[in-house]
Amino acid sequence: MAMAELSNNPPLTNPVIVVGPQFCAPNPVYLTIVSKVLSLGVGNFNVAVDGNNVFEVKSILLSFHGRRVLLDANGNPILSMRKKILSAHWRWEVFRGESWDSKDLLFSTKKSSLFQLKTELDVFLAANTKEEVCDFKVKGSWLKRSCNIYVGEDSSNIIIAQMHKKQSVQSVLFGKDNFAVTAYPNVDYAFIVALIVILDAINEDRKGRTHNAAGAGVTVTGAIG
Repeated sequence: MAMAELSNNPPLTNPVIVVGPQFCAPNPVYLTIVSKVLSLGVGNFNVAVDGNNVFEVKSILLSFHGRRVLLDANGNPILSMRKKILSAHWRWEVFRGESWDSKDLLFSTKKSSLFQLKTELDVFLAANTKEEVCDFKVKGSWLKRSCNIYVGEDSSNIIIAQMHKKQSVQSVLFGKDNFAVTAYPNVDYAFIVALIVILDAINEDRKGRTHNAAGAGVTVTGAIG
């Protein structure tokens, strides 16, 4: 896999640990993510490092909350993700394991603004209850599979992960969407994968709403680009 060139970042003061220290490495981690197009909701994503599967993402079928579960290579649940119903900013919540209990909430995300032409998400850790300033931010273009994940607010230039498109002959022939993510040194790559899953879910939700609205003759704005 072609490895993304790392930006000249200011050094991280502390490791970025959200899910667990076992998902941090002293060197960059290059993840290959394969999304099965037109999947029936089972095994939507496979995530590999150096050709070895490390995660699998499964959708929970017939779920009103659009729930997704991140599993390790042995099928053990690491994170559970759900869309918050009736949220204007398309908020998602992420919990530890298979729990939906508020005490196991790790972080939540929401669109930075209601109307945006590019991907921009604010990420809030569970302890940040006031949400006056986000803990992390995602910016870029989801359609081009080109996004950066930053520490903190808009003024931050500290990148902790980058995503880029990874096209292959297999992806064209077998209807798979392949892309790559580079998690920077000492950055929790399970956390990074969860953010990518949420970006995909928001985009799928947007496409569904656009399709339904078009059938009804309604114009939809606020898409993620």
